[in-house]
Amino acid sequence: MRRELQGHYVTISTVGEKAQAFVPAPLPPLPPVEWTPELRGKFDLALLALGRLDSVAVLLPDTSLFLYMYIR
Repeated sequence: MRRELQGHYVTISTVGEKAQAFVPAPLPPLPPVEWTPELRGKFDLALLALGRLDSVAVLLPDTSLFLYMYIR
């Protein structure tokens, strides 16, 4: 299955610092996603990892400061 690019990068500037932001392609994708058992397994693992990240975010005193340090 061959797809077009899934999005593109644009240069943004915030607080005098330049950064690259990813702009995803519109949904739904063409051709549609084929949910094979292998892909579904990877999707489930990714969803589990997002849940873990969300639960850890509750413990952070300042989430925005953490994200800023991570991006820098």
